Amino acid sequence: MMDGRVYIFDTTLRDGEQVPGCQLNTVEKIQVAKALESLGVDVIEAGFPISSPGDFNSVVEISKAVTWPTICALSRAVEKDIDVAAEALKYAKRGRIHTGIGTSDLHIKYKFNSTREEILERAVRAVKHAKKYVEDVEFYAEDAGRTDNEFLARVVEAVIKAGATVVNIPDTTGYCLPEEYGAKIKYLCDHVAGIENAIISTHCHNDLGMATANTMAGLMNGARQCEVTINGIGERAGNTSLEEIVMILKSHKELKLDTNINSKRIYPLSRMVSGLMNMPVQPNKAIVGRNAFAHSSGIHQDGVLKNVTTYEIIDPRDIGLDNNSIVLTARSGHAALKYRLESLGVHLDEEKLDLVYQDFLRLADKKKEIHDDDILMLAGGERSKNHHVKVDWLQATSGIGMKPVASIGLDIAGEKFEAAATGNGPVDASINALRQIIKRHITINEFTIQGVSKGADDCCKVHMQVENDGHIYYGFAASTDIVTASIEAYVDCINKFVD
Repeated sequence: MMDGRVYIFDTTLRDGEQVPGCQLNTVEKIQVAKALESLGVDVIEAGFPISSPGDFNSVVEISKAVTWPTICALSRAVEKDIDVAAEALKYAKRGRIHTGIGTSDLHIKYKFNSTREEILERAVRAVKHAKKYVEDVEFYAEDAGRTDNEFLARVVEAVIKAGATVVNIPDTTGYCLPEEYGAKIKYLCDHVAGIENAIISTHCHNDLGMATANTMAGLMNGARQCEVTINGIGERAGNTSLEEIVMILKSHKELKLDTNINSKRIYPLSRMVSGLMNMPVQPNKAIVGRNAFAHSSGIHQDGVLKNVTTYEIIDPRDIGLDNNSIVLTARSGHAALKYRLESLGVHLDEEKLDLVYQDFLRLADKKKEIHDDDILMLAGGERSKNHHVKVDWLQATSGIGMKPVASIGLDIAGEKFEAAATGNGPVDASINALRQIIKRHITINEFTIQGVSKGADDCCKVHMQVENDGHIYYGFAASTDIVTASIEAYVDCINKFVD
């Protein structure tokens, strides 16, 4: 299949959601899926149904919620996995089962304790079983990046003959060099009988920072589907970034490769995913980072002022960035807030908008100007209003020559508690006070503070990972006050195991 149409397979809701602490509930997944549909993705990988009841339900509900994209469910090359995936896809207008098995000698020997011939037989058996349920079957050759090309070609040829409509060639560990990965795709196109009956897909990881380069090498050598995520999120160092591939193809017309993506929806969706998953976009991230179109060098500024194309190869408006965006302050009304939220892909009913607006006014009183990330943080804050444990009030005091002390008031299912404690700093003192009320052995494994915007009145976002009774929980919070954000993140963790 060598025409110029590139199919965008988005796995934000499956591979992207494997980032620790970034799990979404079903309602949030549907919100992202609908936005992906509006963006124009061809395939949405909605989950791994056999892995959990939550994943199964998400695939079911996403299948009901979206209309034209293909909904894909992941499975291993195991009959039970495939049966469950098919059941989860029963409401999909267009369903695809994505099944597969490791093909590298490393995986065959150490993961499966098997042989090449047995793996080949299992691959064919899995595709044939999936084909009983759906016409559209995708096969993945896990660790194809480190698989011998001759054996990989045998596997690809066999699964296409068995009925696979798409064959995924993952660089599972992000090991390949672009030249090597491109040559692998070309080898398959040149040596697999029947290759014209299937679409070859790329699925590249970013462990060595080459996911986008490898994906492009694959597309330039015959692949016509690429598996990507919004903001490049994903396990370990992440996946290929959707926005990078789309804008590379849009910028390089000479490649004659096109997608169905409405690029003007990229930035709002990037911010939506960042807000829902509590995963900030790094400032220097290509395409969607806040510095992507910033110019601080005098030489660059001079060039841009004379002609913007001297240093900008992409028009910011092409990804949905409006240079004339309304600036929000304490004097902004409901309409301005609603407009900005909707431009970022967040749609709230009037009741929820009123609640967010009140929080917006309180934040605007503390800050001169409200930024997009601030707004998404406020909209996301609605999810914590029904928590079992809430902070009623918090007071912390510290300074030079004095011991930090904090007192806190908690509301636990309507019952009020108070405590005070000292510590090595105001955050430590506040947590010690809270621990006097929540009498559980909770260990903080990770504690990260990140700025949401810029300036002395910046909002900070706290990411926290704690361990309780052998289980790991993640919490997030944001505030203009670091101590407040830290305690709210700690309480968010607690609510995960007491709700």
